[in-house]
Amino acid sequence: MPIAYWVHNLSPFLIRFTDTVGIRYYGLSYMLGFLSAAWLLRQYALAGRSQVRVEKISDLIVILVFGVLLGGRLGYFILYQPETFLTDPSALFKIWDGGMASHGGFVGVGIALVWFARSQKIPFLHLCDVIAASAAAGLMFGRIANFINGELWGKITDVPWAVIFPHSAAPSMPIFQILPRHPSQLYQAALEGALLLAFMQWRFWKCDVVRNKPGQLTGEFWLLYALMRMIGEVFREPDAALILGMSRGTFYSFFLVAGGFAFIGYSRRWVFRRSKSSE
Repeated sequence: MPIAYWVHNLSPFLIRFTDTVGIRYYGLSYMLGFLSAAWLLRQYALAGRSQVRVEKISDLIVILVFGVLLGGRLGYFILYQPETFLTDPSALFKIWDGGMASHGGFVGVGIALVWFARSQKIPFLHLCDVIAASAAAGLMFGRIANFINGELWGKITDVPWAVIFPHSAAPSMPIFQILPRHPSQLYQAALEGALLLAFMQWRFWKCDVVRNKPGQLTGEFWLLYALMRMIGEVFREPDAALILGMSRGTFYSFFLVAGGFAFIGYSRRWVFRRSKSSE
């Protein structure tokens, strides 16, 4: 007896005013991500584990919003749609058409943190660590929004929990002819989001890594995010041409691996220098 697969029919709007205007789940996912980060940063500050004062958290969040949105948007076109950016630069501002790249968001956040660290005279690596400990919540909400939008679907499969995504086929194709796919967005929400967030919280609260090894937690975040992303890419349908036989998400993750090791290496040198100076 054939398995009856669920057909994705979720609306991208929580509230819809016109065909293109309304309150979208994708926008709400970003709002929840930043609110979660703000709440966690407040807990860190109240516990004496963060140098970001409570009254400065809102300023930091505003800077991060710009960093994530500009970096993610530019990153999407540069890394995934360079031809569109060159032929139609105005597409950058058509946010209702979607298109964000988490790898570009990392760069945008990094630039925002450099500016904030200098303006507030907070050690850059410390700031990176407290942000790394709170960032995965936003990644989780973003992937859930991808699933609700019916975008970035997975590869064709026959697993019992597979989903039929109508937008994965031509509009004229009957539903019963569309092949089911992995709900890879939910896999990534669990890996890049929930699991990574749980690990970061465990590391942050159960040891003094942020105080004693600045940069270590950021390096671990980059390495684990890259690993989780690569695992998720195994099940995800590539949304752009392959590079060296790999999906772009996997290929770009190798740069995060290199960055992660760089953060950890710098952190260890910092600990070594401090131990030498105290002798």
